Amino acid sequence: MLTNAHIADTLELVADLLEFQGANAFRVRAYRNGARAIRDLSASVAQIVLENPAGLLEIDGVGTSVAEKCTVLARTGSLPQLESLREEIPDTVLDMLRIPGLGPKKASVLYRELGVTTLAALREACESQRVRTLKGFGARTEALILHGLRVAEAAAKRHFWCEADETVQALTRHLETCADIERMRFAGSYRRGKETVGDLDLLVLSSRSDRVMDCLGRFAGVAETLGRGDTKMSVRMDTGLQIDLRVVPRESFGAAWQYFTGSKDHNVELRRRAKQRGLKINEYGVFRVEGATEHYLAGQSEEEVYGALDLPVFPPEIREARFEFRWAENGPLPRLVEEADILGDLHMHTTATDGTASLEAMAQAARTRGLKYIAITDHSQRVAMVRGLTPDRLLQQWACIDRLNAELAGSLTVLKGVECDILERGGLDLPDDVLAQADWVVASIHFGHRQPRDRITARLLEALAHPYVSAIAHPTGRAINYRDSYDVDMEAVLRAASVHGKFMELNANPSRLDLDDVHCAAAKELGVLVVINTDAHSVRDLALMRHGVQQARRGGLTHADVANTREWDELKPRIGRRR
Repeated sequence: MLTNAHIADTLELVADLLEFQGANAFRVRAYRNGARAIRDLSASVAQIVLENPAGLLEIDGVGTSVAEKCTVLARTGSLPQLESLREEIPDTVLDMLRIPGLGPKKASVLYRELGVTTLAALREACESQRVRTLKGFGARTEALILHGLRVAEAAAKRHFWCEADETVQALTRHLETCADIERMRFAGSYRRGKETVGDLDLLVLSSRSDRVMDCLGRFAGVAETLGRGDTKMSVRMDTGLQIDLRVVPRESFGAAWQYFTGSKDHNVELRRRAKQRGLKINEYGVFRVEGATEHYLAGQSEEEVYGALDLPVFPPEIREARFEFRWAENGPLPRLVEEADILGDLHMHTTATDGTASLEAMAQAARTRGLKYIAITDHSQRVAMVRGLTPDRLLQQWACIDRLNAELAGSLTVLKGVECDILERGGLDLPDDVLAQADWVVASIHFGHRQPRDRITARLLEALAHPYVSAIAHPTGRAINYRDSYDVDMEAVLRAASVHGKFMELNANPSRLDLDDVHCAAAKELGVLVVINTDAHSVRDLALMRHGVQQARRGGLTHADVANTREWDELKPRIGRRR
């Protein structure tokens, strides 16, 4: 059964190929809108096709044509239209669309008139000065393409949010030395807390843009200035991260901050609502449109911008046009979960397996951070490469935890836990008589990632039904920029978690952030509590909680949706309670 992500990726590819061919813009947009709607959908499109194909038309953003393509994909696993397009256009041609300033029309000319099908061939065509001979190109365009090739290659890598944040913090300290800056704010996907960041958008309020740009140019790690104008400057860091600086006027600062924060879909909805009111909204402000005349209304702050549309200032993490506008229409926005709400951390490791700190050190660090309870969850015996715990070793560790709790005298509660592997053949890695003595059991998959979808799903469903399992750890097994999720029916898994009253982990490690934001939202809809854990392997890793909370906020989770915002005495009875 095809996943929603696979179907969305296919629709996006069709849109790319149609746009390259010069197809009708409305047709291209229909495929892109459909892909976005399906990617954000918690229900399985393939299951909808199986039960009631007409139900696809009830999905906002999915029209008749896209619904037909989804039906064909779900039933056959392929799409004849896509195969036909691929026969006409080499896949490598699409790489050219990553080059700044080189749109589909010019890319099409390069392909049809010079036979350029790869980035290497495009570089050769520019260096041999064949591109400048084409109508509408010229020597300047040729030079820009060559420069854009370098930019595209450097920008191809997306950076973990935490890596971008390190640059943000260092750049903030650097720019604070510039007396000409009145105000500065970061925007874009960084501000929205996305898992990875392609570039940084920085907005500055200043009357001396030249001095601000000079200061940015002196920032340590700047490898190249990509462009500099009167109010905009772009630089590339030696890490490949691009920084786009814009100096904006006071009356537009809030509008620009809102606009460049995005997302694109959120801004499209804002513009639609503005148009209904006879208003126009863009990065310069909110304007009243009267014939050919526009009157400035607001723009100094985000409060002004959203207030002009009778909307609240949405937390940046939820500005994705998924549910935020619906929330606003139904009353005050719910308060999203915050790191200060977290009372416990229920997944961490010690030197007993692959951690770098002792049981006592992890407990002391957790107490210092203000946590009220933690669970020590070293690996079970199946993870032999890190000396996973046998039943005897695990029981010995739990005896040590009992002694430690007596010493802590209630200042911190340390739970007897384990990260128990879900075996490839099914079942758990430890016997029931041992698991029955645990306070907390997180079940996880570390082996058999490439098993078929039905097999992996069955393993997870069996674990959720097990009486001693508390939660599923890093439920999809992904490692961002390294390993895709295993093929699993997450809708079925989340429904099973709801039926059995089990929790789903949101692993806060920046390389995992698993559950993702869409699955967090799906868990919320089903009433499944999400437990945000650090999976700490060191004392320092306990600070990773902030990344998990940020991901939870992107999924729209509140205090009530997160398990470990509760005291342990309140949380414990909820484990395994049917809902």
